[in-house]
Amino acid sequence: MNPVARIALIVAYAVLGLAATGRSVVQITTKFSEAPLAYSVSAVSAVLYVMIAVALWKRWRSLAVAGTVIELAGVLIVGTLGYVESSWWPDETVWTGYGSAYGWVPLALPIVALTLLLRGRRARATADDAVVTDG
Repeated sequence: MNPVARIALIVAYAVLGLAATGRSVVQITTKFSEAPLAYSVSAVSAVLYVMIAVALWKRWRSLAVAGTVIELAGVLIVGTLGYVESSWWPDETVWTGYGSAYGWVPLALPIVALTLLLRGRRARATADDAVVTDG
């Protein structure tokens, strides 16, 4: 993966991780009983964002891919359920409205991250095949 793209992803995930952590801590400590599902989803997203940032930093590609797949599924499921069954979401989460409160970054970021991570994996596999056939 391009080093600039990797650093940009690390920064984006770290910032989202801090924002989601702050949001979930405030929500859980002050009004958890009002929307336990929504606030729990915010906490899960915070943990996931931090985990992905660390995985990218440490170059743990498999963990980063798994985390972004889970993140994308979460954004799509929570975003869709927010429209289908809005009574489950009396308050917003990071992923409500497909991340609209965060400028749809929670929807776009895993797509970009997966594209870059999988493109890098494909490029390495192609390079490895070339070495095997040339050697």
